[in-house]
Amino acid sequence: MKRPSYRQFALFTTALTGSLIALGIYTSATGSGLACAQQWPLCNDGLLPQTLPGFFEWFHRLVAMITGFVIIGLVAAAWRGGQERRTALYATTALVLLPFQIAIGAITVTLEGAIPWGYSVPTHAAHLLFALSIFTALVLSTLSAMRGHYERSALDRSRLALGATLVLLPVNFVASRVTKVVEYGPPGQALFILTALATFATLVAAIVWLPETNLAQYRPGAAVAAGAMFLVMLLGRDLVIYTEGARLVNGLLYLIAFAAAAVVAYAARGEAEDGRPSLA
Repeated sequence: MKRPSYRQFALFTTALTGSLIALGIYTSATGSGLACAQQWPLCNDGLLPQTLPGFFEWFHRLVAMITGFVIIGLVAAAWRGGQERRTALYATTALVLLPFQIAIGAITVTLEGAIPWGYSVPTHAAHLLFALSIFTALVLSTLSAMRGHYERSALDRSRLALGATLVLLPVNFVASRVTKVVEYGPPGQALFILTALATFATLVAAIVWLPETNLAQYRPGAAVAAGAMFLVMLLGRDLVIYTEGARLVNGLLYLIAFAAAAVVAYAARGEAEDGRPSLA
């Protein structure tokens, strides 16, 4: 059996991490985070859960542990497999952030116990922030590893990434709390974060690829869209009291993200491979 390449390994690790984030949000939304009797790493005074909510939390911890070991393996593969220094450093950044993520995760499942302020908005915000940062580092490591292995030009890749953004972003908008189309329950929250992560990843790809084209000046536009999506993901959780004002800010962030991405996509569409305006 052929051994997977680092590129495939990195892509798998990134997808696994994104799935873990969605699983964590689903678990939190069901209220299962406290189902293990405020214990970590044990659950209900043992290694195995005794209730269905406890199983959700236990399973989330299991997947998190597996993901952690996979990230360790990815870093080892990057440094020992002859990857570019930048590729390895991105993966290492994810690994450096991992212990903090684990520690904060342990804190979030305590309530009025050893750490009275454990189950609170600040710790949940920090937990999500570190998770998104790890995901971003893995996306960058994956994109860096793929340099020199593409069949399409940087311009074509940028167009595809931005096109995917303009398709995914409205889907994520519909799944958000702004529209109230999708019920704000565990499945809805998981759907929201999955589509948001996919949208964010396409924008990060555009940021990486645009400097390889004649559209480097539009890179800040893609960065603005990515930054807006990052804030959208934070607002999509219960990190603030979701008043009508918060909903308005959330909607404005979507507008900024879509407008910025659309401007860059339009510029890419009108650009020819040789840098001259396209006649298409």
